[in-house]
Amino acid sequence: QVHVEESGGGLVQPGDSLRLTCAASGSTFSGYGVAWFRQASGKEREFVATIRATNTKHYADSVKGRFTISRDSGKNTVYLQMDALRPEDTAVYYCAVGRPILSSIQAPNMYYYWGQGTQVTVSS
Repeated sequence: QVHVEESGGGLVQPGDSLRLTCAASGSTFSGYGVAWFRQASGKEREFVATIRATNTKHYADSVKGRFTISRDSGKNTVYLQMDALRPEDTAVYYCAVGRPILSSIQAPNMYYYWGQGTQVTVSS
């Protein structure tokens, strides 16, 4: 069992940056892929980025070049650095842990453990 907790959300202006943190407890991220999803009000949950157990990284087209996912194995933590934020990035951001095959990394039901989410609001 991996307990997952997100932090780092907040209210920022367009063009600003935020760094989200996903921390594991009860176990480690070792051997797992860790992904970030987001869900805007009234919309379905969507894939944002993942760092797989092999440390390969994949991003949604909407965030490619602006967001960076990274892993600190020593701290059992995964980060999502978000730069050049836009109002359309406003959502609750969730951290998810699992072992999906490559073709399924964007499918929420492929992940076993989820955090409670952290709100990111981008507004002027």
